[in-house]
Amino acid sequence: MSVERLLEPFTFPFMVDAMVAACVVGIACAVLSCYLVLKGWSLMGDAVSHAVLPGIVLAYLAGVPLAIGAFVSGLGCALLTGFIRANARLKEDTVMGVVFTGLFAIGLVMFSKIRTDLHLDHILFGNVLGIERRDFLELIVVSGVMLCVVTVQGRDLLLFCFDAGHAKSIGLRTGWLNYLLLSLLAATIVVSLKAVGIILVIAMLITPGATGLLLADRWRGVMAVAVAGAAFSSFLGVYVSFFANVSPAASIVLVQSGLFLCALLFSSKHGLLRPRGLDSVVSAK
Repeated sequence: MSVERLLEPFTFPFMVDAMVAACVVGIACAVLSCYLVLKGWSLMGDAVSHAVLPGIVLAYLAGVPLAIGAFVSGLGCALLTGFIRANARLKEDTVMGVVFTGLFAIGLVMFSKIRTDLHLDHILFGNVLGIERRDFLELIVVSGVMLCVVTVQGRDLLLFCFDAGHAKSIGLRTGWLNYLLLSLLAATIVVSLKAVGIILVIAMLITPGATGLLLADRWRGVMAVAVAGAAFSSFLGVYVSFFANVSPAASIVLVQSGLFLCALLFSSKHGLLRPRGLDSVVSAK
């Protein structure tokens, strides 16, 4: 393949915008994924991502920005899950499974009953190649705010996710941190919908953090691996989709899954196929 052919995607402005938008989404999701995986909230991300559909439909009917309806619906799902968990003899994963499937089904019924120019595939699977300038700016602003909040509250969130009981014992407001993390989750999902859609955003909220935890022991290392892997996957996924003529979002997730599989198999400390002789060397150090 010639150099001109390899550089062809960069000659199209929509491809460059898609690469930048995908990288921003990937980095935002990667940062949050580290906290979600550490907290054990992977299913919460799944629940919130599916629960935003009713909010999107209601926002469209009310004539307000879709992002507002999606954010309120997603946050409401998280709060409803917490309420049912506190007042019913059910485990959290069971409650989340019931709530998010129920809300997602309600959203599908509502969507099928209204006439709209919105395409359901764009909501479910994203449309990063057709992202509009306003949505692009919204993505940059919300992601920037989210990263600033994490930078300021990062240490408290880390302790809350690692050991909420200890965080409460030293005086941290764990209730506030709980709702802050839920709000960040809902906001990140909302801005990611236009790029990767409801279905695939959950992979971007889990895989980078899981890969980071396999490859690093210290928190900064986990975060660095997650962010670098997500940015690389986002760029490469959009780039490859141009030549393969496949969904960019699906291509991004496949690259992330490939990185996770490599980490699972070949990580020097935790890899399933790591040389056994390294165990004694590591323990000796």
